[in-house]
Amino acid sequence: MASSPPPPLNNEELADFDPPQKRPKRNKFAFACATLASMTSILLGYDIAVMSGAAMYIKRDWNISDVQIEVLGGIINLYCLFGSAAAGRTSDKIGRRYTIVIAGAIFFAGALLSGFAPNYAFLMVGRFVAGIGVGYALMIAPVYTAEVSPASSRGFLTSFPEVFINGGVLLGYISNLVFSKLPVNLGWRFMLGIGAVPSAFLAVGVLAMPESPRWLVMQGRLGEAKKVLTRTSDSAEEAQSRLRDIKEAAEIPLDCDDDVVSISSSKKNQGEGVWKELLINPTPAVRRVLIAGIGIHFFQQASGIDAVVLYSPRIFEKAGITNDTDKLLATIAVGFAKTIFILVATFLLDKYGRRPLLLTSAGGMVLCLLTLGMSLTVIDHSAQKLTWAIALCITMVCAFVASFSIGLGPIAWVYSSEIFPLRLRAQGASMGVAVNRVVSGVISMTFLSLSKAITTGGAFFLFAGIATLAWLFFFTFLPETQGRSLEEMNGLFEDFRWKESLSNRGWRNDEKEETNGSVQLGTTTAATTTTTIVNG
Repeated sequence: MASSPPPPLNNEELADFDPPQKRPKRNKFAFACATLASMTSILLGYDIAVMSGAAMYIKRDWNISDVQIEVLGGIINLYCLFGSAAAGRTSDKIGRRYTIVIAGAIFFAGALLSGFAPNYAFLMVGRFVAGIGVGYALMIAPVYTAEVSPASSRGFLTSFPEVFINGGVLLGYISNLVFSKLPVNLGWRFMLGIGAVPSAFLAVGVLAMPESPRWLVMQGRLGEAKKVLTRTSDSAEEAQSRLRDIKEAAEIPLDCDDDVVSISSSKKNQGEGVWKELLINPTPAVRRVLIAGIGIHFFQQASGIDAVVLYSPRIFEKAGITNDTDKLLATIAVGFAKTIFILVATFLLDKYGRRPLLLTSAGGMVLCLLTLGMSLTVIDHSAQKLTWAIALCITMVCAFVASFSIGLGPIAWVYSSEIFPLRLRAQGASMGVAVNRVVSGVISMTFLSLSKAITTGGAFFLFAGIATLAWLFFFTFLPETQGRSLEEMNGLFEDFRWKESLSNRGWRNDEKEETNGSVQLGTTTAATTTTTIVNG
């Protein structure tokens, strides 16, 4: 008896036989824009790293104390707050692009003042000016990059600021070695002053970038925004979708196709209402976003990365390396490790997501810090020079910065720049930068004193404990944001449950997205995005 023919396949079953969809090619124009904007972050990396070597020679030239060295190295992180505070309001008034130009110009002036400083007080003035420029760059570069990037490569592109921070660190270490052969009273001046050169080129190069499409929409310049979105999106459909999402967030009618529309001044300047919504009466989703954005920046710095970058010559000296050239060569190895692994991370962010890299990074940092603390403690209690312990210290410092760069380094900036809604984005980014720099400043200005109080090994055991807390925070509190548009984070933070993350669920809310389209956090749907930490 002949068997009956099999039933025909339905559409879903037929789709299983379709060839896999190829990932869209990276948008080259968006790539170029993100690169130019993020290059301003070189300024921070260079300034921190170059001070690690310059401080040795400033101490010898002016015979200043370790406390003065701590303040000199770490105070720029607090000075950054003034720049970050002003950057939000400035970027709202004149645009993201010209704000980046201002950042480069201010740092240019600060570098020259530092290089020509006749005494410690004048050098602190130069550090203050440079710090304002760095604060501008730190706040605006991630915001601009996130706003110009398509969702498919936002993690890749928004990690660029951290990439260039690491590039700046490497350049700072190389500068230390190159100018270390000059007389003591000249070498450190060249180390600090040469930073004016890249800032001048960057300030000019940024003028080739387009303005942020989100800022253009907030100004009512829809025609210009459409052109930018067309060039920075992976497809025409995506450009239309992004424009629709931004118009909805800015309370512009979706059927409005005018090139220029009128945006009321009340919508452009709602700073007081924004701060109230962000800090005083936040929705549950906004509150969670705020904690996530501040928390990730706190742990990025509290785990000790800037102490390692700024004081690596001191750490290697404590490990048993006494020659200046050898110490500076070891710091260059640290800079290479940091830079290479941040480059690796940029290609993994949009492939594996934020959470896996973040958790792997924090776990690796814990292991490296524990091993580094143990090896330094052994050296402290040994009367002989232990070659194996010295080698282990150098290896663990390199492994620590590599672990940091593979995840926590870039993801802190990527994550905090993408989770805040349009109306709160600049304020949220400013708060993240503020916490980041305050914690970095505290760590940088207390590390030498902390090392004297509980030994250098003990300081790294402390950092290991903080990194452990960071891992727990990331695991229980941060949902995956890979592939989400900036306008659809509400369901992500409202519905995330950490237990469901074990099965890669808990951050999907597809039914809500299908019925509601792109959603905003809480009730946030107004047009503006800026201002400051201090001026609200």
